[in-house]
Amino acid sequence: MRVYENQPAGTVDRARTLRRASTDAEKAMWRAMRSAFPQHKWRRQVPIGPYYADFLCFGEKLIVEIDGGQHSVEADAVRTRFLESEGYRIIRFWNNDVLQNLEGVLSRLSLSLREREEAPKAWKGECEKSAIASRDIAPSPSHRAAPGGPLPLPKGEG
Repeated sequence: MRVYENQPAGTVDRARTLRRASTDAEKAMWRAMRSAFPQHKWRRQVPIGPYYADFLCFGEKLIVEIDGGQHSVEADAVRTRFLESEGYRIIRFWNNDVLQNLEGVLSRLSLSLREREEAPKAWKGECEKSAIASRDIAPSPSHRAAPGGPLPLPKGEG
């Protein structure tokens, strides 16, 4: 079990409050991830530094974020840089994609989990970061990819 010795007072209470106030998309994703990937241990609203990860698989060092319209591009960029500096990979999905295309979201999550599992042992750690960064990976849904706004997750595709 992870101990939050270096976290400020109130961190655990805040995480509990966030878990109780989960959005419909977060609730649906929580049930789906636990059912679709029972071999992985998932935790929700996990404090990491000054931030809370929506969902975290410690074994895979993977954070799954479910974003709504309230997310700021600039704040998300700072948050993502911090979490990546801590060694985590982040995958983001829109609330409406989770609610309307859960199979596609789970498929994309499955691909992300397999990328790490299939990576050669030489890539683990720092080498893996640079290898993944050099690939053509779709932009995060919470970041503007074009002047028209963020890109939605295509139906049927992960």
